[in-house]
Amino acid sequence: MSDRFIRDSLDTPRKGLTLPVWVAAAARAALEALLGRPFFDQQLIELSDQDKSLLVPVSSVVLMDGGKQAIGISHCDSGLGLDLTRGMEIWTFVQCLEQVQRSESVDIDRSVDWLQLVPGHGVGKFEGTDELCISAFARELLEINLRKLVPTHCILKLEIIFPRGKELACRTSNQAFGVVDGLALIGTTAEAQISASPEKLNEVLEELDIYCSDSSFSGRLTVVLGENGFELARKRGVPAKSLLKTGNWLGPVLVAAAEKGVQELLVFGYHGKLVKLAGGIFHTHHHLADGRMEILAALAVNEGLPISLIQAISKAKSVEEAFIVLDAKHPEIARSLWFKIAATVETRSQSYIQRYGNWPMKIGAVFFDRQRSLRWAGPIGLRQVDALGIALED
Repeated sequence: MSDRFIRDSLDTPRKGLTLPVWVAAAARAALEALLGRPFFDQQLIELSDQDKSLLVPVSSVVLMDGGKQAIGISHCDSGLGLDLTRGMEIWTFVQCLEQVQRSESVDIDRSVDWLQLVPGHGVGKFEGTDELCISAFARELLEINLRKLVPTHCILKLEIIFPRGKELACRTSNQAFGVVDGLALIGTTAEAQISASPEKLNEVLEELDIYCSDSSFSGRLTVVLGENGFELARKRGVPAKSLLKTGNWLGPVLVAAAEKGVQELLVFGYHGKLVKLAGGIFHTHHHLADGRMEILAALAVNEGLPISLIQAISKAKSVEEAFIVLDAKHPEIARSLWFKIAATVETRSQSYIQRYGNWPMKIGAVFFDRQRSLRWAGPIGLRQVDALGIALED
């Protein structure tokens, strides 16, 4: 065992690690077994940062098919009690496939097809393409930690399996973003953070302060809850310098933004998540508060919908399912209800900040659906998206 390995083992991280790190560790352990190397129950995983690495525990490794394949198993530990992947088992099957001879000098290069990634059972794929849903960080982590071990004339076939992935994905909004069949292999950092944690709120408030202190700040801000909303907002033309990812701490961020002098704030998000705001829930993590179906049914009652439709909404398993049922039977009523919900989000948000101070900040809301189409907005949100040159879609 190298001196570096021993040295780094004294600095094992106490914080939890994101899913891509555990996948990379299991895959590396499996590849080393395939190459005839001894098994270590902790794998040294290098990060893209220079000279930075982590020791990551691996549960086991097994050689299969007469030594032609290997499986590495790890268990995700995000270090966060509220994270649904905590304790999740990860399987990585590796196999070296022969390919034509190439130069020994080939370095890590995404243009060289030396790595074949296969999304196995429980791993999220893009709907309609069956391509693995993987972040740039996760792919880079695999490349950095596997490329140097792969024999020169081989392609590494890596199949990733999350045995409980399909089950756990049902508790996420994956399908709202076109990801099906399991959990996406996403993440942008090695250390896990949860959008519900106080540390996350402090980071968001620091970022907000930087935005608002900039001399070029226009007084307009668009807030999104997560990475998918952030990506969609950028694609729709929201300027990056006025786009803030809040995590689940929406209420405190609204108040902080008003205190910092923001004049126009647009809440941009998935309708199945933001419906909570219409019920006065401003910390949106599902472990802390839900009630979305009850809120939707109550708003339907307030709008005077027929009792048969209200009952259909109440029996739905999700906001998305309720919308599909309502839209199929009465599309105009569905459309009207969602515009009313967006308007209610605006008024409830305005009332929320007024508990803490009298600020002139105007709050708008715009919703996107499962197909990532911007569909509905409140009256203030309509004016704000129009000012950004963004049109709603039918």
